[in-house]
Amino acid sequence: MRIVIARCQVDYAGRLSAHLPLATRVIMVKADGSVLVHSDGGSYKPLNWMSPPCTLTVREPEPGEDGVTAVWTVQNDKTDDRLVIDLHEILHESTHDLGLDPGLVKDGVEAHLQVLLAEQVETFGAGWRLVRREYPTPIGPVDLLCRDEQGVAVAVEVKRRGEIDGVEQLTRYLDLLNRDPLLSPVRGVFAAQEIKPQARTLAVDRGIACVTVDYDALRGVDDPTSRLF
Repeated sequence: MRIVIARCQVDYAGRLSAHLPLATRVIMVKADGSVLVHSDGGSYKPLNWMSPPCTLTVREPEPGEDGVTAVWTVQNDKTDDRLVIDLHEILHESTHDLGLDPGLVKDGVEAHLQVLLAEQVETFGAGWRLVRREYPTPIGPVDLLCRDEQGVAVAVEVKRRGEIDGVEQLTRYLDLLNRDPLLSPVRGVFAAQEIKPQARTLAVDRGIACVTVDYDALRGVDDPTSRLF
């Protein structure tokens, strides 16, 4: 991971436009190619970013770009989206090899939810079968790899609460899995007890199905015959 603390101006262009005026910020360039721009407060999320697949190029400033020492352009490989960072002064720069990350240790509910869905995979549809839990990829394991009733491979990401980060995670898994000729085409399912509207919108836009699951029903705690309504 490359970490740069610099006075910079940032512009995003493509499906939307955004501008960050000149200020001191932290720029992170990750091993997967993603570039993130952070401030010192406000949120744990970056102010702006570009997700992989993307390409970073660096050029010298042109006449009229006063005060600029270098221009970084991060171009999305599949769309016209690009992130342009005008560097005015680099205050600190370092590179670190973080090694292989073991992945997130999930809380009890989320881990148990994954187990329950693996055991009751027909929750997603009649004729579904489980290929493997924690199916490995170079960037971490997919929660469930299944085959649907037509034999098509399906990667299922399981969350207690479905948010945008989970959709991004599943998107990266699908990109890698679809490179495997023995699996491709692989479609995605985002399964959670609760799915945020923004996450659902992003998932649908990327062709990922969303499934809301009932934890208690899967555990057998919710007995419909005992309800008044």
